[in-house]
Amino acid sequence: MTGISPRKRIWGWFFFDWASQPYHTLLITFVFGPYFASVASDYFMTTGLGEDAADARAQTMWSWCLTVTGLIIGFGAPIIGAIADTTGKRLPWIVLFSLMYVAGAGAIWWMLPDGSNLWFGLVAFGIGFIGAEYALIFINSQLPSLGSPQEIGDLSGSGFAFGYAGGVLSLVIMLVFFVEQSSGKTLLGLDPAFGLDPEAREGTRFVGPFTALWFAVFMIPYFAWVRDTCPARQGRGIRDALGLLTRTIKGLRHRLSLSTYLGSSMFYRDALNGLYGFGGTYAILVLNWSITSVGIFGIVGAISAAVFSWVGGKVDKRLGPKPVILAAIWGLIAVCVTVVGMDRSQIFGVPLPEGSMVPDVVFFGCGVLIGGLGGTLQAASRTMMARHTDPAAPTENFGLYGLSGRATAFLAPGLIGLVTALTGSARLGVSPVILLFVIGLVLLHWVQPEGDQETWAVS
Repeated sequence: MTGISPRKRIWGWFFFDWASQPYHTLLITFVFGPYFASVASDYFMTTGLGEDAADARAQTMWSWCLTVTGLIIGFGAPIIGAIADTTGKRLPWIVLFSLMYVAGAGAIWWMLPDGSNLWFGLVAFGIGFIGAEYALIFINSQLPSLGSPQEIGDLSGSGFAFGYAGGVLSLVIMLVFFVEQSSGKTLLGLDPAFGLDPEAREGTRFVGPFTALWFAVFMIPYFAWVRDTCPARQGRGIRDALGLLTRTIKGLRHRLSLSTYLGSSMFYRDALNGLYGFGGTYAILVLNWSITSVGIFGIVGAISAAVFSWVGGKVDKRLGPKPVILAAIWGLIAVCVTVVGMDRSQIFGVPLPEGSMVPDVVFFGCGVLIGGLGGTLQAASRTMMARHTDPAAPTENFGLYGLSGRATAFLAPGLIGLVTALTGSARLGVSPVILLFVIGLVLLHWVQPEGDQETWAVS
């Protein structure tokens, strides 16, 4: 890394969050997810289903997409991480998964608004999502090498804050210049840029190519300033990688804190992903918002995420990650109870007059907390994992972290899909995330705030 200062390396690492955040902000939550939900619901209504049944069918389809991609990500993550640790190479993998990100996101352009190729849209989304999540494993594994144990909480929070700031900017650009409202104009009353056809919803569909281009451009600082820090090794690929992974998994019996943390984060991160994955579709299907309204909601949530993540990083540096994680989970449980307890006609069983804006105001408040507490939770969780990471195998350890976040990734979307199908209600379908948060909260009791570095030699 001759000629590259530690400060540049940190900023290069930050730029991955800035470059990759639009996949979550634009595609999963606030533009493509709601676009898919509205297109799918309209399509199913043309087949003869009523509005509620069509909404439930659309949400179920989206949930199965997130379920399948989550399983692929989860079970592949530790193996890929182990291969990287046995060879000492991370950057070639990051390049490969970056290409998947760009290809998958760009292909979303071809998902048509008539609903004729819904599965194509889901496959394209899935390819890019897998690339984004696999790349993140390698990026996260670099965190312990960026600073001292006392510094990494602040760095993790600042990285997430910087990423969410990028998400806000990208969302503003999409709403101002591209996403068409029912009038065919964008949020500021402009025609979609580049002559895009609002009748064919080309402005909204441009979110795919825009996300791909954003990532390609803003990954330049990362590739310019970040280098592999692991020493070159003589591993023989998959055989040595599986051996390393097997030894690490067997060693978990000696590492109670790590084992319970992986279990805890498995549930609460799955619940958080459920909120992110279905927040936009909830607004579309339950509150009947437009995609533009969802986008404004997203701006509010992303700004709060940036601010909360930055502040949370400072609190993490002072108190450690565990108190931050506990506070964030309790807050998110309260949000989930609120979301499940309301719709356009009532809130916690109290009837509302027709046309009441109370649900909209309450959900906007929930959006602030989902974005803010969610960003804080992710940043503090990354710090907590760094405190449990063996310096000899950081990528493989973060691969296990990726596995814990995705091994049960089918649970939130699967349970949401199941409850939605059984109740015929997109609102009640969100309720399983409450249980997942509670399980994660209980398991945190056995997690040591300072990690379990002293057990590395034993395992």
